[in-house]
Amino acid sequence: MSNNYKVADYLLDRLVQVGIRHLFGVPGDFNLHFLDHVISHPVIQWMGCANELNAAYAADGYARVMPAAALLTTVGVGELSAINGTAGSFAEYLPVIHIVGTPVLRSQKAGELLHHSLGDGDFSHFSRMAKEVSCAQASLTAENAVAEIDRLLAAALSQRRPVYLQLPIDVGESDVVRHSGALVLPQAILSPTSLQAFIEAAREKLQSAHRVALLADFLADRFGARSSLNHWLSEVDLPHSTLLLGKGVLDETHPLFIGTYAGVASDASVKEYIENADVLITVGVWFVDTITAGFSQHITQDNCIDVQPEQVRIGRKVFSQIPMVAAVNALHGLCKTLQTEWQQPVITRHTPEISKDNMLNQQVFWSHIQHFLRPDDIVVTDQGTSCFGAAMLNLPSGCTFITQSLWGSIGFSLPAAYGAQVAQPQRRLILLVGDGAAQLTIQELGSMLRDGLNPIIFLLNNQGYTVERAIHGPQQRYNDIAAWNWTQLPQALAAGKESFTRRVTEVEQLQQVLAQIENTQQLTFIEVVLPPMDMPELLKSVTKSIEARNTTI
Repeated sequence: MSNNYKVADYLLDRLVQVGIRHLFGVPGDFNLHFLDHVISHPVIQWMGCANELNAAYAADGYARVMPAAALLTTVGVGELSAINGTAGSFAEYLPVIHIVGTPVLRSQKAGELLHHSLGDGDFSHFSRMAKEVSCAQASLTAENAVAEIDRLLAAALSQRRPVYLQLPIDVGESDVVRHSGALVLPQAILSPTSLQAFIEAAREKLQSAHRVALLADFLADRFGARSSLNHWLSEVDLPHSTLLLGKGVLDETHPLFIGTYAGVASDASVKEYIENADVLITVGVWFVDTITAGFSQHITQDNCIDVQPEQVRIGRKVFSQIPMVAAVNALHGLCKTLQTEWQQPVITRHTPEISKDNMLNQQVFWSHIQHFLRPDDIVVTDQGTSCFGAAMLNLPSGCTFITQSLWGSIGFSLPAAYGAQVAQPQRRLILLVGDGAAQLTIQELGSMLRDGLNPIIFLLNNQGYTVERAIHGPQQRYNDIAAWNWTQLPQALAAGKESFTRRVTEVEQLQQVLAQIENTQQLTFIEVVLPPMDMPELLKSVTKSIEARNTTI
């Protein structure tokens, strides 16, 4: 007897329990029945995207400001369009639940030659592909649905990575018993013995130091240590910094925040504090080539206390089964008792001034953006001049900074901004994206307008792929792109929707526009025309190192 409660309903209810309120994706005939349940659900809202790749980017952006995100595609053509986006979420530790609508089980078992397949009757090709970029996978049946849904959600939340869930049409419509119990998440293993050994070793290391500094990165945010870190730094006088991937994890208004560390491309004072510390505490740090100017960091393992999600390393010694937050809290306590023995830092903070240059270039633009930012903004940047220019901004309190410097898929930022603002519409969102990157994913501008969102978008028009020009082939036509009439796009992509658009080519125009949009309540699209080969100083260092490493002769 039907109880009118289906596997599809159970899945949606579980998504709500883990903090998800929206589902991004594209409809396809194998997920339409499930979408009927989505439309009828009292909490989950359907967010249709222009294509599956954009939907995956949007889910990634959503997961950066929410506990997790959900993505829906159809089998084969849909999921493979999305896999680049989910690979980025896997690389950068973001829990995205990827739901794939598949044919009814009888068709799969019979090996029928169905559309969206490879025509060989094997429907497991795509799950094998997804296994490389997800931490858990499942193909649901009526019998295993409840257990497998719970297993995958628990894996996504505990490992902070995507999971892959195949939902056959008939399974989604199968009856299931309502489940009122809370989802049980596996707890990180804490070894008291290992923790105590770590504390003693850390005490010995820190007692012998005169200069101690802290460097944080993105994994500190992904594994829940942001609050503990900032509490620690509010009570202990430590000069501290982040890498670009972790920008925003620490409060950049703190008097002892010294700036963004980028290896040899760092400001001299940042480099001095980080590289010359007797003991450097690193929390959730990965030294990626693009954010260290080609692995130019001069940091020796012997001088570090390195905190990672499940273990800590002091010099060459590893202490396992210590969750990151437990390690951070232990170091907080140690540093409170030992800080009087260390050399007290004297850091002079310089408030950046607006550039007086009359030519609109990268330096002038970023100096104006610095003064445009305000507390609690969400700042989203793409890989390129926008990312590396924003790296040197001083973020006001409460700002969230979103970039994708490890996976580095250009075009990510625009749909990611869509996902982030869907998640937190009460916050002002500023998107900084280059013209080359925007041409890959600009369609999602239509979704922003359709849904009444009001991001402030700065389109940096430097006539092509400036990063690639700096690395190799500055005059080669493969680094050129088609010239678009950018300010007409909002109207073209969402007919009848209001937006504020401007094209600025001069400093005075930029100043006027920034004053006009200070408190805007509608989508704002500003095309900023910049010199083709002009770039932030950090990017110059990064591209030089990449070109050197790519040289084969």
